[in-house]
Amino acid sequence: MNSLFGNWASSLKKSFLLLVISILLPTFGINNSVMAAEKISASYSLLEISVPVISLETYAKTGLIDNELSMYQQYISLQKLQELRQILLRTIKISPAVASQFLHTQQGEFLLRRLAELIKTKSRQPESGFHALRTAIILASGEADGLTLLNLLRKYPTNNIHINLADSLEIIGELEKLIDETKIAIAAIQQKASLEAGIIQKASLYQLPNLKTEGSVKSKKYQLEFFDVTRNRRLLTDVYVPNVQHPTSVIVISHGLGLDSSNFRYLAAHLASHGLAVVVPNHPVANAPKLHPQQSLGKSHTTRLIESGEFIDRPLDIKFILNQLEKVNKSDGKFQGRLNLQQVGVVGQSFGGYTALALVGAKINFEQLKRDCQPDTLRDTWNMSLFLQCRALELQSESKLVYNLRDERVKAAIAVNPITSSIFGQAGLNQIQTPVMLVGSSEDTVAPALYEQILPFSWLTNPHKYLVMFVGGTHFSSIGNSNPDSKQVALPAEMVGDASQARAYINALSLPFLQTYVAKMPQYIPYLNANYAQTISHQSLGLSLVQSLSNQELASVLGNNFQEAFPAKKTFPHHNRVWILDVECWCILASCLDILVNLNNWTSPKKSNSIPIYSLSHSS
Repeated sequence: MNSLFGNWASSLKKSFLLLVISILLPTFGINNSVMAAEKISASYSLLEISVPVISLETYAKTGLIDNELSMYQQYISLQKLQELRQILLRTIKISPAVASQFLHTQQGEFLLRRLAELIKTKSRQPESGFHALRTAIILASGEADGLTLLNLLRKYPTNNIHINLADSLEIIGELEKLIDETKIAIAAIQQKASLEAGIIQKASLYQLPNLKTEGSVKSKKYQLEFFDVTRNRRLLTDVYVPNVQHPTSVIVISHGLGLDSSNFRYLAAHLASHGLAVVVPNHPVANAPKLHPQQSLGKSHTTRLIESGEFIDRPLDIKFILNQLEKVNKSDGKFQGRLNLQQVGVVGQSFGGYTALALVGAKINFEQLKRDCQPDTLRDTWNMSLFLQCRALELQSESKLVYNLRDERVKAAIAVNPITSSIFGQAGLNQIQTPVMLVGSSEDTVAPALYEQILPFSWLTNPHKYLVMFVGGTHFSSIGNSNPDSKQVALPAEMVGDASQARAYINALSLPFLQTYVAKMPQYIPYLNANYAQTISHQSLGLSLVQSLSNQELASVLGNNFQEAFPAKKTFPHHNRVWILDVECWCILASCLDILVNLNNWTSPKKSNSIPIYSLSHSS
């Protein structure tokens, strides 16, 4: 007969097992290197359990659950077991050189150090765990089937890995809080959109032409090469000239880090077919230092994703190209004065979104950067784009030079998944007085929508502003296919979302915005409202549009002061919800690793119609 203490102990053990199952298995998705060579141990307070790695490997490869793993099977649903198997086998195709390059960047070391706090080697020292994780990732990426959790198992340099579940709960809580608050904010946007939509009669919208379809205007595409001697920048530029007799407005499309002009040719062709001239520069690749593969395995060669000068060079690229086109427009018979270079709009994605906002008057906010880029803040944040934004601090000189990147020729801007919260902050964004459209994605792990688009939208003071949300979209949803011979690599489907629908939305919303505020065609205004967005919204990728959202409205639904764009820590998450984090967190590190493939143009498997990765803190 069991004693009362024995029954209590049994109950406690079962509760602990449930805790471990709900936290330990998602942890596999949160960090790419959780598995040791032989055994994973997890502890919470005085309790500890172990899972043999061979049991996980057997299950992942064959679907068979051995005796060691079967004791936990009763606590895991069939669906969760299937998810676990998928996570164990998920592959990232990346070379050891690229993996090493990223893991020696500030972003890479940040991720490794956060994970090393949770995952200990036998010595239980964070620094040893840090180097073990980095070594395992680099070596595992050289396996024939790519970087997987199982390959990390084989390459991890110790026999036993210990996971601190208390710390894991804290990190999962931070991520869950960000996800929860984003959902709340998006729900508020959807509610606001419904209120705005109620003002307009929906019946009249169905009579409007479908702007998602190609227009009737023919165009020709030219590739021009410009060279800015003062900055040593070679700018290959695609120019789409519509076959119209009158001067037409010019739209510039600025791509993000690691991309090129081919990624937005779908939008360029669409706008040109409706009579707009389109200019798509190929911004030069940032001159980030490259490490020799052997050298990169060392401990102290931290490198960078981009140089800080890109924050200035990207807008100056656009200015320089517009200046050169003014000359070409008059002298080259191909153009015959058909470009109206005094009426310009800019569309940019991620870092290109930053570029677009800078050109319409947003100013770099060094005071905000100083506050947000403190070591304690960077150590705790899950806003990966903050690392990229903080690079701009290097631009501030002792002379307090003010960078004026505004171009008066630019009359409106669309920023898709831009980085904004610290590089501009409230003081920088409220300098904008031209029409602006911000586009965010609910599942963006690179430039989180809550901090980089939703909150910043509430800071805008210009009269004509629009916030668009892709509900279910990611940082990469609107990026088009690259050229077949491109070195950009394909992304897992869950990191892209419904790309075809996202591009259709970009086409359908960019056109009326640019025609209204750049080409001065007021007949397109009926498309720029919440009702139209609801009309074209599709179940696979939700679409919401609002024209106003105050900081007070956000604070009322989120219940805290959102002047601080960083989540507070939450100690203990709801265990039945942590599974929503596994794929998302795996994608964070996956996207960071893949970024470098495009950013530095290393050789990688060539895939036609590939969806590229791109800059982080990238994207950007």
